[in-house]
Amino acid sequence: MTKEIKQIAIYGKGGIGKSTTTSNISAALARAGYKVMQFGCDPKADSTNTLRGGTYIPTVLDTLREKNQVKPEEVIFKGFSGVYCVEAGGPAPGVGCAGRGIITAVQLLKQLKVFEELELDVVIYDVLGDVVCGGFAVPIREGIAKHVFTVSSADFMAIYAANNLFKGIQKYSNSGGALLGGLIANSINAPYAREIIDDFVEQTSTRIVEYVPRSVTVTQSELQGKTTIEAAPNSEQAGVYTRLAEKIAEHTESKVPSPLGIPELRDWAAKWADQLLALETGEVRGLASNI
Repeated sequence: MTKEIKQIAIYGKGGIGKSTTTSNISAALARAGYKVMQFGCDPKADSTNTLRGGTYIPTVLDTLREKNQVKPEEVIFKGFSGVYCVEAGGPAPGVGCAGRGIITAVQLLKQLKVFEELELDVVIYDVLGDVVCGGFAVPIREGIAKHVFTVSSADFMAIYAANNLFKGIQKYSNSGGALLGGLIANSINAPYAREIIDDFVEQTSTRIVEYVPRSVTVTQSELQGKTTIEAAPNSEQAGVYTRLAEKIAEHTESKVPSPLGIPELRDWAAKWADQLLALETGEVRGLASNI
């Protein structure tokens, strides 16, 4: 009997810390004994860098452009603690759709039966979440991933991207698409940031999986070309990532979120803008009093 491989997708706006979070989850899971593959779905092909000492690996699309037939060892490379690293890649600059790299790479690995051959426990797709269309929607639309998590800070554009992702999940939920496991709240240090993100998940009928604070330990680790799990395994930040990885490994029940319409989202954001302005001018007491 073939074992079930846990396939999840982690989305997030560019620059939000999605790949940092994903790589630390992969590293923590591998250190805990899971056989893990991280599948980079960003055309920049930098998802797996910190799992491999800061180095880039050949992408699936680049390799296919050079030859008609590709062997698994030409596009799959081992990183920290045995994590298998794959980068889908993208088209030549100014040509084609970046999302095609995801479609092509997924199809190739399926044809080669890579997941089964490697006897993987977990596959994590690291997906750009600014747009949920075309190839970038493949992990959701095709049901390749069963559970989706999104990384978001309390900044409006990150929340806007998360809300768009919720719309995509809702749209494909009736046709076998992946469902939402929850939101990973990143760079949450100020009390008001936690209140904003808590309110957003309440409004959209989802949940916080973990609060991840901004930490200089992450910066120090990445400057070494490493994940925090590898560079500072006994740090407080590594503990946060380990706890997050455990929650994802144990997660079984995902659901359809309730995204806000654009007018609702704007009204919600305006309400918070007014409250923060009032707080700054000293007109409100009690809201994020420790800011």
